[in-house]
Amino acid sequence: MQIKLILFDLDGTLVDSKTDIANALNYALSPLGVPKLSDEDTMRVVGDGITQLFEKLIGNTTIEIRDSAIAVFSEYYLAHITEYTKPYPGVLETLKELSNYKKAVISNKREQMSKLIIKELGIEPYIDLLLGGDSVPEKKPSPIPLQMAMDFFNVIPEQTIMIGDSSNDINAGISAGVKTIAVTYGFRSIDTLQSADYFIYKDMRELISILRGQIGAIAPNPMNSLRDF
Repeated sequence: MQIKLILFDLDGTLVDSKTDIANALNYALSPLGVPKLSDEDTMRVVGDGITQLFEKLIGNTTIEIRDSAIAVFSEYYLAHITEYTKPYPGVLETLKELSNYKKAVISNKREQMSKLIIKELGIEPYIDLLLGGDSVPEKKPSPIPLQMAMDFFNVIPEQTIMIGDSSNDINAGISAGVKTIAVTYGFRSIDTLQSADYFIYKDMRELISILRGQIGAIAPNPMNSLRDF
């Protein structure tokens, strides 16, 4: 069946945002005595949404302290949100070439932050819908955000693919019944992505060939076929 809708994760998939996130986290958490996070540390802990992130990093504390730290982070991050953040190689070219497909961003990041990033980095003109973690009843790995996007565009799972760099993305896609493509250049190791149907190894331009069925994208299951694309 022909693919009509492509769902993208944001951080680690379309944009490399680790440095700006790390800087904002360190700004908010250093007064609380949390050790400085490197970019690599940040890649390992982000992905579940801001509240869960701060609960993970601060540990046992009051809701007031947690929410205050989140507020400090949010103010700093919004002011520096694309200071170092850039689209990954091939992203803009690929999105432009995919003009015949509907495209949505499904992120666990707050919608305000996600929208600002795609606007400032020139991605917004190529995206038809954006759902942030605070605009859906449940975040990924729940399939609900993906189902909401499919309902919005009136498509079925067989007409949809989910592309992301984390197990949250792949598991959400599997639960929603859509094909999944893992990018291995993002925030997570390929070892955590083995449930994906297909892989993008170097940059997003490989997606064009996958959709056209012109390359043998190595899948965990060698029986997977590109013919449905």
